[in-house]
Amino acid sequence: MRTITTMLADELFESVNENNNKVMIDSRAREIRQHQSPVEILLSSLGACGAIDIAVMLKKRRKSIIHFEIITDGTRQEATPRFFTAIHCHYVITSPDVEQEEFQKAAGLSLEKYCSVASSLKSKVTYSVEVKRP
Repeated sequence: MRTITTMLADELFESVNENNNKVMIDSRAREIRQHQSPVEILLSSLGACGAIDIAVMLKKRRKSIIHFEIITDGTRQEATPRFFTAIHCHYVITSPDVEQEEFQKAAGLSLEKYCSVASSLKSKVTYSVEVKRP
C-alpha cells in the first residue's frame, strides 16, 4: 500500500493513493482551513475504521442500520510533539433490532482486534530522506 503526498502550498497538501483517490490535508490556521488537518484525519480514520468493522459484524447478524454516527474526541499533549494522550470513539446507531450488548461487543472487537487504524497507532514508524537538485 502506498500514498504519495505533495505540497500544493504552505501547509496544504494533496495525498493520492495507488487508485488515484485523493484527499486534501490542510494545516493552515483554523479560520482559513478548508480541509481536515493531519491529526483530524487520523481521528476520522479511526472512527470510520471502527465503524466499518462494526457495520460488517452487525450485517452478518442480519441487523438493520438506519443511521450510524461516530463522534471521535482526541486529547492531545500540550507540549511538542502534540500526540494524542487519549482518544474516545462514541458510536451512535439507530436500529430497530440492534441490542446494546451486541453493539458494545462489536465495538470492543473492532477497536481491540480488527481495526487496522487502531492497531497502527501502536506501530513503529521509520523514515528515510532524499534530496533532489533541480
